[in-house]
Amino acid sequence: MNLIEIYQKLLEHFGRQGWWPAETEFEVIVGAILTQASSWTNVEKVIENLKAENLLSSEVLLQANEEKLREVIKPVGYYNAKAKKLKVFVGFLHDNYNGDLDKLFDQDTEKLRSELLSIWGIGQETADSIILYAANKSSFVIDAYTTRIMSRLGFAKEDTTYYDLKKFFELRLPEDLELYKEFHALLVELGKNYCKTKPLCDKCPIKDICEEWKGSSKKR
Repeated sequence: MNLIEIYQKLLEHFGRQGWWPAETEFEVIVGAILTQASSWTNVEKVIENLKAENLLSSEVLLQANEEKLREVIKPVGYYNAKAKKLKVFVGFLHDNYNGDLDKLFDQDTEKLRSELLSIWGIGQETADSIILYAANKSSFVIDAYTTRIMSRLGFAKEDTTYYDLKKFFELRLPEDLELYKEFHALLVELGKNYCKTKPLCDKCPIKDICEEWKGSSKKR
């Protein structure tokens, strides 16, 4: 079974996800930073907190008191570091692009990715999330769920790097923005609901192609 067939099975099982849920591109970026090592449920609470405090714009965040910002984003955890990351990002945006996201995004994908990775606090997953869901450019996102799933399916090994797994997807999928978005979101749903740390293999919609499931079945 190839990646497109896996995508179709997941789509049939879970339905369209319509990810990333946000009203603006800047909200996507804030969410991508806040969700590092945090549940999306907590991120949603903090996004609402930021809106209530009128802090969800780069201009306001740039001037915001960092102590107040830490208090507002506390539910996501690691709030000291994340407050600093948000301040560093908006500082970069205003220093280099006069606060204009369109100017930042108006460059080819590889250059944009390289520039985002140069910003303190933005790693590969966060950078690719920003590129895919805020800049609307094709860059496949790899997260912990995807790594776990692909490893159990037999498509990746423990030492497979983030970039190698990202290229594994991009070389085997058509370069389609909506496909990238949906596939990533569907893999997250699979990871949250079935392919957990302790997997629920019996109910998994793609267990028939899973190397780990086949191995465990033989032991029964």
